[in-house]
Amino acid sequence: MKNKLVLTAAGLILFASILKSEKSFAQATNNDLLGQINTITTAVPFLIITPDARAGGMGDVGVASDPDAASIHWNPGKLSFIKYREVGTNKLIDSKLGFNISYTPWLRKLVPDINLAYVSGYGRFGNPKFGQVLAGSLRYFSLGDITFTDNVGNVIGNFRPNEFALDVAYSRKLSDYVSMGIALRYVNSNLTGGISVEGAATKAASAVAGDVGIYIVKPEIKIGKYDSQFAFGLNISNIGNKVSYTQTSEKDFIPINLRLGPSYKVQFDDDNSLALMIDINKLLVPTPPTLARDSSGNPIPDGNGYYEIAAGKNPNVSVPAGMIQSFGDAPGGFKEEMREFTYSAGLEFKYNEYFAIRGGYFNEHATKGNRKYLTLGFSAGFTIVHFDFAYLIPTQQRHPLENTLRISIVLNFPPPSTNSGGTAE
Repeated sequence: MKNKLVLTAAGLILFASILKSEKSFAQATNNDLLGQINTITTAVPFLIITPDARAGGMGDVGVASDPDAASIHWNPGKLSFIKYREVGTNKLIDSKLGFNISYTPWLRKLVPDINLAYVSGYGRFGNPKFGQVLAGSLRYFSLGDITFTDNVGNVIGNFRPNEFALDVAYSRKLSDYVSMGIALRYVNSNLTGGISVEGAATKAASAVAGDVGIYIVKPEIKIGKYDSQFAFGLNISNIGNKVSYTQTSEKDFIPINLRLGPSYKVQFDDDNSLALMIDINKLLVPTPPTLARDSSGNPIPDGNGYYEIAAGKNPNVSVPAGMIQSFGDAPGGFKEEMREFTYSAGLEFKYNEYFAIRGGYFNEHATKGNRKYLTLGFSAGFTIVHFDFAYLIPTQQRHPLENTLRISIVLNFPPPSTNSGGTAE
């Protein structure tokens, strides 16, 4: 399958910490399947890499955290509630305009020249009561210099693979406590520069995708003597067409993802707050089935362009069918299906809007990728501009993600006065 070869040769090897090779097994019972590696793989996995340092310092959570300029990635529904707290007061004021500029050296343990650059921004417009916000972002992923060789090791070309995604988003309040956002995304992935693989010409893959997000927030909840805030977010991202890197009909899903979770923040006084956030994720793409095999261990063709399936379901389906199928197609049944969820939790302590410290944990089951790591982060600056830093600590030694560092510069601009577009709560 030439399309798979292109992905493997030029891209997936560089995502060793994210995508693990699927193992082939002979026909087995569901009980035998449990415990075997059966990672879900997609094209353009860079779309689900955490782009900003704030979320990166909190275990990669963001669906219900306090909105910021990177919300277009985590949940476009949050954009309508972007605010900042006046220093030394309990007053929240709408941010009029904001930007996030982030940089992440990626997989430095494997290759020294892979990096992710991310720029996002938003602007508020129209009647303040509707909370209308337009936002945009550009994500650029450089995979370093790659030398392509043939089967006997002869050099056939050099190329610098790259991928990018360009987003636009719109968010609007549905009520004082609920907002909804949508995002439209163009994705381009050029992994080979047109170099032929097994005699077949390759091409850049492209996709058009969309996100739908909802954000619910209830501030001013009194618990004991402290003010607190509860929020919940839900976002389905990267709903888009399958892509191909060759002229063949074989195409791969992009990482359509369901993300949901709550957050809870306690405001101890005008200067100090503590927030707890939890994100739950699931890829809405088919799980690779277990194939029936003959006595020599070869897959048995089913006569319809695929193979006979011992457990699971045929993954060669349309995007809508794949999204629905993803909730019940794991070869190991319900237990394996539950293992396809990832969980992350984060804490953020803020002091006087000038300083924040963060921590978090991300967990993925060993049979589905085995990413498990702690994160640390901090923020320092002023009300309008501050700098975020995040550091990733895998729970395993010699892990490809070890020593991952993220850096962000964040800008937030208030309206000219609280009487001309700002609202205090």
